[in-house]
Amino acid sequence: MSAACEANAKAAEGGRLGFFERYLSLWVALCIVTGIVLGHFLPGLFQVIGKLEIAQVNLPVAVLIWLMIIPMLVKIDFAALREVGQYWRGIGVTLLINWGIKPFSMALLGGLFVGGLFAPLLPADQIESYIAGLILLAAAPCTAMVFVWSHLTRGEPHFTLSQVALNDVIMVFAFGPLVGLLLGLTSIVVPWQTLFLSVVLYIVIPLLIAQTMRRAVLKARGSASLARLLEILGPVSLVALLTTLVLLFGFQGEQIVKQPLVILLLAIPILFQVFFNAGLAYWLNRKVGSPHCVAGPSALIGASNFFELAVATAIVLFGFESGAALATVVGVLIEVPVMLLVAHIVNRSREWYEKGSRIPATQTV
Repeated sequence: MSAACEANAKAAEGGRLGFFERYLSLWVALCIVTGIVLGHFLPGLFQVIGKLEIAQVNLPVAVLIWLMIIPMLVKIDFAALREVGQYWRGIGVTLLINWGIKPFSMALLGGLFVGGLFAPLLPADQIESYIAGLILLAAAPCTAMVFVWSHLTRGEPHFTLSQVALNDVIMVFAFGPLVGLLLGLTSIVVPWQTLFLSVVLYIVIPLLIAQTMRRAVLKARGSASLARLLEILGPVSLVALLTTLVLLFGFQGEQIVKQPLVILLLAIPILFQVFFNAGLAYWLNRKVGSPHCVAGPSALIGASNFFELAVATAIVLFGFESGAALATVVGVLIEVPVMLLVAHIVNRSREWYEKGSRIPATQTV
């Protein structure tokens, strides 16, 4: 094990998810049930909420999405981009997976499973929408939860931070064109103006707000105050996510009650792409000689999704009641337990990884 990895292993001993994050899948499930029940008994309320729109953007949802995303983006220190060259092997592998493989493999898996094998079991008028939701889910790499996964795999924190910062910069420019390309390949009409609006609303503006907040707090009160701010904002982000899910399932409740099999079928291609991309990133890092403390977070960044952005974009592009919105929510439902399993596999395979590494055990990057 390299010196850097050894230090991270000691620092991360006893690392745990917080209570709220650890049971995120449970809270998501409870919100699904709550949304379905409220949508069934209070349909008028959800119709009123659904009509609060400007330029096809639902205002309550837009506020909730900002409350979800901004706290995550406040964590990003773009000064970490100076570290990119130090971890060039891991950075290169992760970029390849995030932007060159994962979105395209998800489009392929969506077409294979949803458009092919499972098509007879799904509503015919929603199949293309489901595939669109899966593509949205895979088109943006995870931002915030990556720091948790990196900690649990004893990852190199500077690599994780620089990789996330680089991905966020790329996302500003690549998310819209990539989604448009893949939706076009699946013969879905791309609402380019709406897609551009979603990129501005849910990437550019939140990023500017978050970085302005970060710099202002650091300049006025220092890093300790920033840490306290992040502790406050963390629960706000999760509560906003869960509230959005209640609204989403309030609109989709009747459809879900009638077709619960849809949730299971949509989860299958998501699971395939998670394990495929995580395994590929892990293996490639071993081949190019990245230390384990870089390969672990690289595999998890390569496999996980920025599901908050996916949910927001699906709602803007296709609406609350769309199959695309439902598909992105399935990603939220399975994200935490699946990524915990991947982190466990990465940790248990450390000895195998380091025996086959192409770099000496003393090399740090």
